[in-house]
Amino acid sequence: MLALALKMEQMVQEGTVKNYSELAHVGRVSAARITQVMNLLYLAPDIQEDILLGNTPEDRWRESAIRKLSGVVLWSEQRDRWHALLRAASVLKPPRARCRC
Repeated sequence: MLALALKMEQMVQEGTVKNYSELAHVGRVSAARITQVMNLLYLAPDIQEDILLGNTPEDRWRESAIRKLSGVVLWSEQRDRWHALLRAASVLKPPRARCRC
């Protein structure tokens, strides 16, 4: 979703579409959904990079958890919460089965 938000922002900046309302129409989604996706751009740049590079636990998080994080105004607070999410996810990971070869 973050990569999509970046692409959609590029489309608006380049004039491919006029605004987010047009994006919603083209994408056949509600304006509210476009807003949810575009709000991911409020994440701190290093958090965006982690997400885009896949430096996250394997599909353990729902998009809604990340969206909540994007609502935090201060990047320092976002980072604190991001690292707490990473720590919590690493604790929740099931142990890998050992090979008994």
